[in-house]
Amino acid sequence: MKSVPITLLTGYLGAGKTTLLNYVLNNQQGYHVAVIVNDIGEVNIDQTLIEKGGNITKEDSGKVVPLSNGCICCSLKTDLIEQIAELLEMGKFDYILIEASGICEPIPIAQTISFAGSQLRSKDGRPLPCHLDNIVAVVDVLRLADEFAGGEKLLDEDLEEEDIANLLIQQIEFCNTIIMNKVDALSKHDLEHVKAVVKALQPTAKMIETNYGKVDMKDILDTKQFDFNKVAESSTWAIKLNEEGHDNHDDDDDDDHDEHEHHHHDHDDDHDEHEHHHHDHDEHDHDHDDEDHSHCDHEHGVCHCGHHHDKDHPHGDEYGISTFVFEDHRPLNREKFEAFLDDYPTSIIRTKGLLWFSDERSESYLFEQAGKQASAQNFGRWFAAESKAEQKRILEENPQLQKIWDEKYGDRIIRLVFIGQHMDKKKIIQVMNDCLDD
Repeated sequence: MKSVPITLLTGYLGAGKTTLLNYVLNNQQGYHVAVIVNDIGEVNIDQTLIEKGGNITKEDSGKVVPLSNGCICCSLKTDLIEQIAELLEMGKFDYILIEASGICEPIPIAQTISFAGSQLRSKDGRPLPCHLDNIVAVVDVLRLADEFAGGEKLLDEDLEEEDIANLLIQQIEFCNTIIMNKVDALSKHDLEHVKAVVKALQPTAKMIETNYGKVDMKDILDTKQFDFNKVAESSTWAIKLNEEGHDNHDDDDDDDHDEHEHHHHDHDDDHDEHEHHHHDHDEHDHDHDDEDHSHCDHEHGVCHCGHHHDKDHPHGDEYGISTFVFEDHRPLNREKFEAFLDDYPTSIIRTKGLLWFSDERSESYLFEQAGKQASAQNFGRWFAAESKAEQKRILEENPQLQKIWDEKYGDRIIRLVFIGQHMDKKKIIQVMNDCLDD
């Protein structure tokens, strides 16, 4: 049986996913497309809108499958796989479109589909192969302009505004196609501003401008473009952490930080079981598995991180959009860093990377900030926390580690990517330095 491709549509509430989906259903160009619609409510409104707008008839029985009252990125993972298997076993469809709920995170869904693609079986044991072909992030440019221009936030589903910024950024970062929808609603200048923000977060995805979800089918269906590892490494923070070599985080610092790599092990991909440290303070209330492959070679526990510490994105100068990497081997003072987070500059859109604390010297943490939300998740033990004998063995087995091993701190390091608009880089670096302990 030929592997059936799957396109995943993500995007916040009201971005235009259902409109885009209906447009695809009305312009299938020979494909027999089945649709799975996820809605967090008990009544799946989008299913009704799709069946009506997509001209679904009784003869199309099973074409639109609702998954309601939960998220396919967490509570409905099993239901999603079961529905995919059921559609494949029907043998009526050669393509599957999945519309995720507006509050779904894309990475767990992509993991679920990618893992299940070669594992699914029919009731009589036949393989039911499928694969993820495209992740499309539908962006409401009007809302995005509001989110990143200090305007009033349009809140739905009882989500706090920091959750919205976090979801928008995650959906933009983890995709290979971005649909910039409702472009007529913005002036040319404002649209270019929004595009610059999106490019600052996700520079490699294909960007398509449209109104009412009208797109060329070749950009949505059967693109043959999705690769999990490539997409995971395609966001700006991942690219900057994976570039070869390092400049100093502060030009006035005499320490040589070039060519650092980060090494840690005992990494547990299921971050849900780790301790969390939250600031400003409401988290998305779903229990998500957030496995992140973008900066870590899991087989060896090695991270290849890079430099270009103050490189603006194309067309970003006009809008003050820039990125830089802060790096230092010394640990953070937890209380000082938490105080900084309580007064975090609004000019910083996104921060992500690795850090450690002086009161917990054996553990590394993955730190993430988007908008007003920030969290740190345990990311495993540093090699330098092991016994001298174990360190010697690790260094002998990993010659590249010897090149970057710090005499005092070993492989312990802080490496954070900052992305923002009109950031005061010198002040941020100064505050970060003030948060360091010896």
